Amino acid sequence: MHQYHKWLRSFYAVAHKGSFTLAAEYLCIGQPTISEQVKALENVYNIELFHRSGNLIEMTDAGKQLYEIARPLFKLEEEAIHLLQSFQQKKVGMFRIGAVSPPIAMELTYKLRMEQPNIAFQTSFYSAPEILERLYNFDLDISILSQPYFDQKLHTQVYKRYPIVAVVRDDHPWVKEKNVRIKEIENQKLVLREAGSQTRNQVEKVCKSKNISINCVMQLNSREAIFHAIMQGIGIGFVVDVEYIDMPGLRPITFIDHPFFIEYHLCCLKIRKDRPMISEVFQNHILEVQKTSNTNNGVVL
Repeated sequence: MHQYHKWLRSFYAVAHKGSFTLAAEYLCIGQPTISEQVKALENVYNIELFHRSGNLIEMTDAGKQLYEIARPLFKLEEEAIHLLQSFQQKKVGMFRIGAVSPPIAMELTYKLRMEQPNIAFQTSFYSAPEILERLYNFDLDISILSQPYFDQKLHTQVYKRYPIVAVVRDDHPWVKEKNVRIKEIENQKLVLREAGSQTRNQVEKVCKSKNISINCVMQLNSREAIFHAIMQGIGIGFVVDVEYIDMPGLRPITFIDHPFFIEYHLCCLKIRKDRPMISEVFQNHILEVQKTSNTNNGVVL
């Protein structure tokens, strides 16, 4: 059985790194040994796991299926080693959080640090597709995402719900109005996030449901860029309330009967949801609906 483990480990390393050379560096053993062990696995079971063409390799269908099984096995093995190393460093583990929103993730990280002072926390920020890939690869323990739908491989739970506010320049007419209705968006030039952004999706979805035409004059891929575009008078934008940054020249605006909001979800792999630290996070950090306290010049929710 030990022999099969070595063969599988070499196969996993080659599949994970994409080459025999990188696999050898990853496992700190010679490349000929890697090649021999992968070849032994192929010979014993009379299968081909990689298509080889010079220095290029590509997994076969059989290799891809085996990798889907081997990946969690060896990721869990790596997790066990990290745990042992943390004991050696007088820590009781490393907990890895991935998120798309720094304010929300840092709030959770702070709470967890207070609850678990002996655990080392690593919080990273990526796009939603990158976060999902890292979850599937066991490179994250949990994530915070705002997607409306999730893969069946994931265990999810609503964490927080935040309103979306409009952001305008401080000389915009809305700043002086006591009541701003959503219908007034129809006459505005909008600066929106890129297609696929959950903030943009929510704004477009609600406006469409109310037959409100929107005029997107610029599309940008960062919140900070949108703020600067607004300050230049290009148009108005939208941002999740908790992510609004109080900058000179900008004002947040909410609408009467404000319909825009985003739900953020805690996510982990289903096969890991019962691990002590992960299950504790899900149990202790259930939905906390956030209500904005903004009353900008009488503009109310």
